[in-house]
Amino acid sequence: MLSRLADLNGHNDPYFDRAPEKLVLEGYRRMIAGFETGSIAPWELSWSLYEALLGEVEAPRAITDMTRFVRALRKCASCPLRAFPFGAHHVSREECLALGLVAGLQHDDKDTASLCAGAMSCPLRCGELARAAAPLAETLARLDHTLLPIPRRAIEDIIARSQRPATVH
Repeated sequence: MLSRLADLNGHNDPYFDRAPEKLVLEGYRRMIAGFETGSIAPWELSWSLYEALLGEVEAPRAITDMTRFVRALRKCASCPLRAFPFGAHHVSREECLALGLVAGLQHDDKDTASLCAGAMSCPLRCGELARAAAPLAETLARLDHTLLPIPRRAIEDIIARSQRPATVH
């Protein structure tokens, strides 16, 4: 897990308070919670967030794109999908990779987007996952909600940290 994504990204601003990052991160968290619990409450919270940040007219398209992305991710994921509670100012490996994938697609950083998709899914499905994330990235960009770019080295560091064996003392 990475507690200071903003530090690796080179930004000191309130990263998690930016609307674009909040839409992806909190949308991911709430969708995952809805699928895991079978409760509609997290999905209703997603809807409320998207409507508050995007308005009644634009929210339906963006929430549909997020839902399709999370469904594809659940199908393609190579490991269990972890998420912090709503509003947490930390990110799990998967949350960071989801942010990196959407940001990479928005900034036409194909290498970083591919790295994120490959780290989240099996090799045969990483293209499918990237294609599922593309409409979300495009919709948010069209609505002037472009995520900050996440450097490839930050993503590589997160992947490397998650592959290190645990040390028990």
